[in-house]
Amino acid sequence: MNKLVIGNLVHRPLRSLISVFAIAIEVIMILSISAILMGKLNGFKTRQNGIGMDMFVRPNTANNMIGMSPAGASIKVGSVLEKIPHIVVVAPVNIQITSTLDNIYGIDFKSYDALLPFSFISGTSFQGLDDVIIDDLAYPTKKVGEVVTILNHPFRISGIVAHGKGGRKFIPIQTMGSLTGTEGKATMFYLRTEDPPKYQEEIRKAVLATDGMSTYNVSTAEEFFSSLSPDRLPGFNIGLQVVIGIAVVIGFLVIFQSMYTAVMERTREIGVLKSLGASRVYIVGVVLRETGVLAVVGIVVGIVASYSLSGVLNNRFPTLDFVINVPYVWRSIIIAFLGAMLGALYPAMKAAAKDPIDALSYE
Repeated sequence: MNKLVIGNLVHRPLRSLISVFAIAIEVIMILSISAILMGKLNGFKTRQNGIGMDMFVRPNTANNMIGMSPAGASIKVGSVLEKIPHIVVVAPVNIQITSTLDNIYGIDFKSYDALLPFSFISGTSFQGLDDVIIDDLAYPTKKVGEVVTILNHPFRISGIVAHGKGGRKFIPIQTMGSLTGTEGKATMFYLRTEDPPKYQEEIRKAVLATDGMSTYNVSTAEEFFSSLSPDRLPGFNIGLQVVIGIAVVIGFLVIFQSMYTAVMERTREIGVLKSLGASRVYIVGVVLRETGVLAVVGIVVGIVASYSLSGVLNNRFPTLDFVINVPYVWRSIIIAFLGAMLGALYPAMKAAAKDPIDALSYE
């Protein structure tokens, strides 16, 4: 049977290649969209974890995706928070998101650096209101002293730091306010507390008991990071499932078309096999084995192509966070293989049901 299967596939190389590429594209689609979405989410969580905060305070109108909400709190709230016991550092930030989904952080350098110091590769902190600190991935070819345009405003690069401190570009919070019409405003306040998590619940109660802050959102870092999951982000899983569904339909239809046409072309061959005593199970097995070989080769090609694409994109666009998620590799293997086998099932059953006399007389 194995020789028959391989012979049939080699005898029709173009059809076999098309089937292989269809399954490979299905795998690439699944892995690519999951790599982009999960990579962005995990990259965001990693950068937030590198800020050094263990709590934060924000207006209740803000959402979990930092930068997607307007700066709605007065910076003066920071001086109120500083008076609450067990709060060591209060760092106001005004975060704006660009059209390229790039978060720009407006910071007070002294307090933000006190959360967890920047690791400077070159340069220094802000020397003026038109200075910017960038991480080593934001502008790989830029050097200290060069000018870049951010929010339609020219900034001189004053320092380059190691990535992983929340944003990739940091400007003075006063400049952020004047550029975005949010003078004196902050998106949120990052807190570093004394002996976390010992006093965190006490701090939460104290903040909410402060006049005018009863509706504020006070969260620990652990609570925030746990909320950044696909199941708790609206539309995340829906978008991923839609793309996976489209990929499955593509793979199913191509395999169905390929195997159905192959069965029609091999009607006489099937008649010969049945006249020699081949059972229905044997005929179904031949068709499904052919499909299995195509599926395995297509899956391997798709996985190799996906990892190659990941390497190219990460090298060309280091800030893209295109990271292939291993659990989705296994999901893509199962989905692609089962989809291919289901696509071949009807043609296989149709082949097995052919009457040997009719099949032999088929022209």
